[in-house]
Amino acid sequence: MNCLAVDTSGSHLTVLIITDKEHFIEYIDNCNLQHSITLMPTIENLLTKTNMTLDMIDAFACNVGPGSFTGIRIGVSTIKAFCYAKNKKVFPVTSFDVLAYNKPSGRNLAVIDAKHDNYYVCGYNGINAITQAEFVSREKLIELKNEYDEILTSSDIEFCAKNCSLKEGFLNAVKGLIKTATFDKESLVPLYVRKSQAEENL
Repeated sequence: MNCLAVDTSGSHLTVLIITDKEHFIEYIDNCNLQHSITLMPTIENLLTKTNMTLDMIDAFACNVGPGSFTGIRIGVSTIKAFCYAKNKKVFPVTSFDVLAYNKPSGRNLAVIDAKHDNYYVCGYNGINAITQAEFVSREKLIELKNEYDEILTSSDIEFCAKNCSLKEGFLNAVKGLIKTATFDKESLVPLYVRKSQAEENL
């Protein structure tokens, strides 16, 4: 199965094409949250490099968050547009999955920095989520640390080791979750663990 997947959930950008035999990946460590400008050219460049077209893709995937609200919307809307236009399958990948697939064994806590001493967290047993995603304070995260074998994060968090690759984690997560692809396009929705700042200020 040929798959095209994008990750626009943070300051980075990942565009990935997987075929039955190999994979191709474009990773920009920091695109300054300019996904609306960089996403389509990066997709087009990778398709050209691999001599593929959107018609040759069987399934599309997107990181649905949590992360940058704007970035997630851009990724989800782009992938949904492809799926509707080409009538292809789709599946979501979460930012927690990206971290969990860095260490697919043990009882681990995936942690994403939500800024201002707040964090998004989700517990995993290997690659399987075992808790609901939560928005927690610094104090709560310190408490949770003791319940898990390892903290999985790609952020510079003072009391947690930065030990995960967003590039490799996304690749492994897409490979692992491709079997969940469905023709239900509306199953691809942003994962908002909390309201956006704009919504909270209403």
